[in-house]
Amino acid sequence: MANSSKGGEFLAGFILGGLIGAAIGLLLAPQPGEETRAQLRERGIELKGRAEEVSAEARKKAEELQEKGKVVAGEQKARLEEAIEEGREAAARKKEELLTKLEEEKGKKKAEA
Repeated sequence: MANSSKGGEFLAGFILGGLIGAAIGLLLAPQPGEETRAQLRERGIELKGRAEEVSAEARKKAEELQEKGKVVAGEQKARLEEAIEEGREAAARKKEELLTKLEEEKGKKKAEA
């Protein structure tokens, strides 16, 4: 999740920087104020449209990554459950081996006594 936040912050900074840069460039250009305002309006509309497109793409990618994450998490959970079950089985086998050895040792001691 932290990476998604950093990506969103970068995108917002990028868009804001683009808007500020375009506005400064247009304000410093040698042309009448009416033309500058018209260009600012046009650029603003264009940038708003681009920002909406980028936002929609980012949202779509985030949803895809979220779904992929759910699949991976499910696979990892299944593997973890399988590993736990294998561990239980191995512990049970080892317990039986140790109990068998213990019984054998008890039998040897009784035979010696």
